Amino acid sequence: MRRVYLDNNATTPVLPEVLEAMRPYFGEHFGNASSIHHHGQETRAAVERARESVAGLLGCRASEVVFTSGGTEGDNLAIFGLAREGDHVITSTIEHHAVLNSCRRLATQGCEVTYIPVDSRGLVDPADVKRAIRPNTKLITIMFANNETGVVQPVGEIGKIAAEADIYFHTDAVQAAGKIPIDVNEIGCDLLTISGHKIHGPQGVGALYVRKGTRLEPMLHGGSHERSRRAGTENVPGIVGLGKAAEIARNSLAEDAQRLSALRDKLQQGLLHRVPQSRVNGGAAPRTPNTTNLVFPGVEGEALLIALDLKGLACSTGAACSSGAVEPSHVLTAIGLPPEEARASLRFSLGRHTTSADIDFALNVVPAAVAQLRELSPTYQKAAAHE
Repeated sequence: MRRVYLDNNATTPVLPEVLEAMRPYFGEHFGNASSIHHHGQETRAAVERARESVAGLLGCRASEVVFTSGGTEGDNLAIFGLAREGDHVITSTIEHHAVLNSCRRLATQGCEVTYIPVDSRGLVDPADVKRAIRPNTKLITIMFANNETGVVQPVGEIGKIAAEADIYFHTDAVQAAGKIPIDVNEIGCDLLTISGHKIHGPQGVGALYVRKGTRLEPMLHGGSHERSRRAGTENVPGIVGLGKAAEIARNSLAEDAQRLSALRDKLQQGLLHRVPQSRVNGGAAPRTPNTTNLVFPGVEGEALLIALDLKGLACSTGAACSSGAVEPSHVLTAIGLPPEEARASLRFSLGRHTTSADIDFALNVVPAAVAQLRELSPTYQKAAAHE
């Protein structure tokens, strides 16, 4: 059976070039990057080359890149590395759970947290951020691009507000990296998180940009690795893979964005045309070129997801880390969808391997699956009879 993968916001397949770059560091180049002998210095050089590549993708200095185990650790390090009892933190209602749950934890440790709402397009209003600032505000953490809708936030404007108020600004750019241009100086952020497996690199590795001069308290205590910001022996194969993925993403960014946005629009328009009453969530806002999220009233998203998987199409009802959750998506309810419509929504996210034939396949199977489930829904059939 043919299988088509349209869940690249959950994870991406590792590129062959990335795998090939990593391979030697599982075997012949095995040294500890902290060792001073030949074997250690060989792997140290590979780590530093990867650091340069990640810095090139983010527009920062290599010395400002801290390697982590992924997006969750990066977000946690940024938040817990700065906020202390008595501090005030500003975030949004649509953040990834790596940020939301960290902020909830802060609230139990004597910090105050303000959650900025979004409008029906899924956008944070920078004016709301500015109004939320207090004398004890220490950190603003607003994501760059949303993982469920692809909506790109006005991080540049928020960065200016933070700088004017002398407040640290962190942005979770896990879903932005490799899809849209990133320049930390244009954004004006002090910290920025990325993850390897979202840009066709390996799972279990990521990076946190930390602006020079930012006083960040480490979460892990041990050796002086990563300039004393992240103790522990480096994951050299993973770091090498992240570096190669970052290099490829930077070199092909414009070409990939143009191709993927055309495919995304083909899929989106085709589904809107073929599935009655379907709508795009966040379609009126700027979005990453690879992502669309649609609501199909009258179906349960989980049931539709399973039906599509049985036909060979992989997509998602939302964040991968929330799969199996009973509650509707906090992102979709935040933009105003009622719970039943939030549960009737699917995310389609494209990657470097996505082809026009893959989109044609999706355009064949999705409308048929929706129609079949609607026929089995007495609620939908009753509503349709009254129209």
